[in-house]
Amino acid sequence: MKDSNFLKAQNAKHLWHPMAHPAEMQAKPPAIITAGEGSKIRDINDNMLIDAVGGLWNVNLGYSCEPVKQAISDQLQELPYYSIFRGTTNDKVIELSDMLKDFFAPEGLSRAFFTSGGSDSVEIALRLARQYHKIRGEAGRVKYLSLKKGYHGTHTGGASVNGNANFRTQYEPLMPGCYHIPAPYPYRNPFNETDPAKLSAHCIAALEDEIAFQGANTIAAFIMEPILGAGGVIPPHESFMPAVREICDRHGILLIADEVITAYGRTGSWSGSRHWGVAPDLMCTAKAITNGYFPFGAVMINDAVAEVFEKDTSGTGAIGSGYTYSGHPVGAAAAIACLKETERLKVNENAAARGAQLFKGAQELMAKHELIGDVRGGHGLMTALELTSDRTTKAMPSKDVAGKIFQAAYDAGVMVRVSGPNIILSPPLILTSDEAGKIIAALDHAFAENPL
Repeated sequence: MKDSNFLKAQNAKHLWHPMAHPAEMQAKPPAIITAGEGSKIRDINDNMLIDAVGGLWNVNLGYSCEPVKQAISDQLQELPYYSIFRGTTNDKVIELSDMLKDFFAPEGLSRAFFTSGGSDSVEIALRLARQYHKIRGEAGRVKYLSLKKGYHGTHTGGASVNGNANFRTQYEPLMPGCYHIPAPYPYRNPFNETDPAKLSAHCIAALEDEIAFQGANTIAAFIMEPILGAGGVIPPHESFMPAVREICDRHGILLIADEVITAYGRTGSWSGSRHWGVAPDLMCTAKAITNGYFPFGAVMINDAVAEVFEKDTSGTGAIGSGYTYSGHPVGAAAAIACLKETERLKVNENAAARGAQLFKGAQELMAKHELIGDVRGGHGLMTALELTSDRTTKAMPSKDVAGKIFQAAYDAGVMVRVSGPNIILSPPLILTSDEAGKIIAALDHAFAENPL
């Protein structure tokens, strides 16, 4: 291994970082993380930090989950790779698919299509939705509806249904046939409505209007996150997702739940859909399925959709999508161990308790610091603090403000995530009460160091 002097000297010199300007990374090299333990990470300067980002929403069980590490090690010795394309499979994907069928039984999701990660899962779900309608003789159903502020990865299909301009503008033109409705985001919305229930009704009316305008018989699917994550942790009113489900049923539109972030306990429930009492037709999962230790994902498919494919005799039900690493035996082994440990620890319960603690702490910070314009969360370990230079006008702060908060929190021993004007907290689901308190204390210090 190269020494620290080499690593610092070469940092960002020959590597382009995702979601960052190459010149900015070279001018201000990123933190070099070298170790992790529990809910903490260590940087190259030997600073130990509480990871309030949870890797990237995915290290739910922390950095010391030995059962998952051992499963990966054992599988590398046993069968490090083999394809599951037509004609071959492996023992681990068979076992995992059966486990996932049981785990998602309340949502009625009984089939799994394995992928290499979240963006892949979204791409597969979008494709399967179109194919489903073609098998049924409704080839004109090719359009997609989604939410502004929603995040669905960065493949061309996912970027096309994304609702954040910064993931779209530089790559347009994107896939045609994708339309967006306002998100149920009380702090900023075109209706100037702050009441969550009333806003939900406005957004549902906008959805109904868009369906009428496009023609229901042209729409394949509506895709949404049960709680919007990367867009700034936006929990909809409890009425929203059930209303979307009813509308989709009424118009023959498939509902795709993008649960790359929310599945496996983060919301305090085992899935975000279950959190709102909804059974989607397709569910995109990844991230926490292997605790971030191996790139892996799964699209879960309900019985009704599966039946259309499996009973097809025309040949149009043949799956023409997949990846070299779909059903990778090492990833499947990691997922099996991870799912067992996830359930054994009941991390959903801890996520609910620690999430309530962080949300309350963030609200108390807002009462103290004028720079915080809005606090969102209250559903598991998903919390965001949106910064503003003026609470009355909700004006965006200058771009360097969030960076200063990040650095001050880092210096106080906590890693947070900056996304636009938002400070996002998504720590491991094994977070302790003491660690949650330290996250709030570090942010209190950061805001005190950078008053409005």
